[in-house]
Amino acid sequence: MKFGKKILALGLMGVLALSVLTGCGSTGGTVSTDGSTSMEKVIGALKETFESENKSISVTYNPTGSGSGITAVAEGRCDIGLSSRDLKDEETAQGLEGTVLAYDGIAIIVNPENPVADLDVETIGRIFTGEITNWSDVGGADAEIVLIGREAGSGTRDGFESITGTKDSCKYRQELTSTGDVITTVAGNPAAVGYASLASLKDSVKALTVGGVAPSDETIKDGSYPVQRNFVLVTKKDKTLSPSAQKFFDYITSEEAAEVIKNAGAVPVK
Repeated sequence: MKFGKKILALGLMGVLALSVLTGCGSTGGTVSTDGSTSMEKVIGALKETFESENKSISVTYNPTGSGSGITAVAEGRCDIGLSSRDLKDEETAQGLEGTVLAYDGIAIIVNPENPVADLDVETIGRIFTGEITNWSDVGGADAEIVLIGREAGSGTRDGFESITGTKDSCKYRQELTSTGDVITTVAGNPAAVGYASLASLKDSVKALTVGGVAPSDETIKDGSYPVQRNFVLVTKKDKTLSPSAQKFFDYITSEEAAEVIKNAGAVPVK
């Protein structure tokens, strides 16, 4: 009788051990994301809806910037990296893979008191390289233009400078570490101009039209708004995601998530 009980107890212990080894990741756990501050609103909305349907899974978001998020994936410090630019050749050579989650416009923002309403891409480039230094030269007040940008490694900065042809030649007064900081700084200075993710815009700043085209879901999707980029999910090709991370990845890239992405201010791929 005692022998039978021992066998039964050992059997139960074996089942429990097997369930810990095979079942834990599929029913619960933590999914870590790291990267673009421009994607904060989109990822926050997706995280909220996903967690409401998957109570045992927690999704974390570390807003470090695109470059840092890409590095975190490469070094195995997070499950999914978030980048507001496409991967570079040297990054894909490290075994990283990018999946486009959504499209986002980069809005050229000024203080609401600024009377300037429209600039073309060429003029924007001339302003940010210091060739044009006074707002009166582009139809504004007689005031020195204050250039606000993002830090090196920012996906928003990379996208903006690539599109405007100003790579490594912008004369920034300030280089800030988040989209929110850029918006706050421009909102507080009538002479400032900066750039920020359309998905993160607030009423405290004014988005200029570019070449007569306003940034919107429609103009980003049809390509008529010229200053736009991709929101990209970054993973490692040779590393299988945990069951929880794969479940989150599958959800945010599904048609089911498209409405959530749209409501968060970005343009869904699907």
